[in-house]
Amino acid sequence: MREYKVVVLGSGGVGKSALTVKFVSGTFMEKYDPTIEDFYRKEIEVDNAPSVLEILDTAGTEQFASMRDLYIKNGQGFLIVYSITSLQTFQDIRSMKEQIIRVKGVEKIPMILVGNKCDLEHQREVPYQEGAALAQGWSCPFMETSAKSTNNVNEVFIEIVREMNTSPVKENKGCCTLL
Repeated sequence: MREYKVVVLGSGGVGKSALTVKFVSGTFMEKYDPTIEDFYRKEIEVDNAPSVLEILDTAGTEQFASMRDLYIKNGQGFLIVYSITSLQTFQDIRSMKEQIIRVKGVEKIPMILVGNKCDLEHQREVPYQEGAALAQGWSCPFMETSAKSTNNVNEVFIEIVREMNTSPVKENKGCCTLL
């Protein structure tokens, strides 16, 4: 059984924990409780292959941003999440992708751009086309999800496994490590 390390990144309040908990346990977290870091394991089958996902749900708040390099270093695939109801969270994710590339030392990294909270269509600030265009520019899949209505929740985790299978990270292993 293959194991995959998935890191869920995004600004505070975009629904990273709600998405992860909905996938792992099937329950929706109604109230927002800021995360420092939570770790989950779930066995799933993707394309007839049993897999274990180790999911790291990270802090979205800036006070824990220094821990992000460590998460990224250990991760194999990334869900980069923003809220469709907040243009600011959409703008924040660009620096997260740059950070992944910097830490990993490679351009092609298994990742999915996720626009969460698509059940709140009436509060939408980020058009679907903008998310799709950014994902196309990043050469990665794009999905809109809703932890509340379960829209694309399982699909996004299945898709990140497929991404990790088709283009695993080949990290730049230089001759030295600077500390």
